[in-house]
Amino acid sequence: MTASAVARHLTQNGDPIAGRGKRSVRETLLRQIVEKIVSGELPEGSTIPNEAELTEQFGVSRTSLREAMQYMSALGMVRSRTRAGTTVLPRENWNYLDPLLLDVMLKIGADETFYTSLIDARQLLEPAAAAQAAANADARALSQIARAFEDMVEANSRDTEAWSRADLEFHTAIINASGNWVYRQFATAIRAALLASFRLTNRASQSHQQAIAKHQDVLEAIRMRRPDAARYAMEQLIGVARSEITDALRRQRKMPDEPAR
Repeated sequence: MTASAVARHLTQNGDPIAGRGKRSVRETLLRQIVEKIVSGELPEGSTIPNEAELTEQFGVSRTSLREAMQYMSALGMVRSRTRAGTTVLPRENWNYLDPLLLDVMLKIGADETFYTSLIDARQLLEPAAAAQAAANADARALSQIARAFEDMVEANSRDTEAWSRADLEFHTAIINASGNWVYRQFATAIRAALLASFRLTNRASQSHQQAIAKHQDVLEAIRMRRPDAARYAMEQLIGVARSEITDALRRQRKMPDEPAR
């Protein structure tokens, strides 16, 4: 297939990508198919069009298409069988920690289950991380936590985006200070999801002063080397976030025409 044929088919934000190289073609193809699945255009249990149809639809080579399908198979999104074709698997099979899938979920609009699952995971891991940070953090780690907190205070309600990013750095710094590599991998893998969660809760927050106070409780417990107090303070902080996510999602349901952000 000629480059001009590809340019007519596969685009990103309306721009042809044929001239960007094989990797860009493959990655854009992969994203577009993943978006069709996440959005429900290709629903769970459905059979994806065959190879000939997809290469024609997207204007890509069979090699690029097969590589994209292999990636989605590794994500647990599809399963290919001889004669039966390629089937979209149920969502419980998907690897939500994959950066591409996370990004598409957030772009299209994550549902309530997505956010509540994230909060559930944070409730399990972050209080333990805060306790370990109180026991293990060195001076540099403590400084990073304090700096992130100061950035939150500086941003306050004047700049929701700056507030959310500082919030993310605060929690990330605590996880890093714990010294637990599993917690660190968790934070690294879902930074985009955490940031989206903070944006949602910070827009819903009724009192930034209360939020500042809750974060300060965590910081002071870690500074004072009080693991049990740090654990409790983080549990309280995430409990507030859970309530705010519930409120934000309830408001979103009342405004179905407002685009997801």
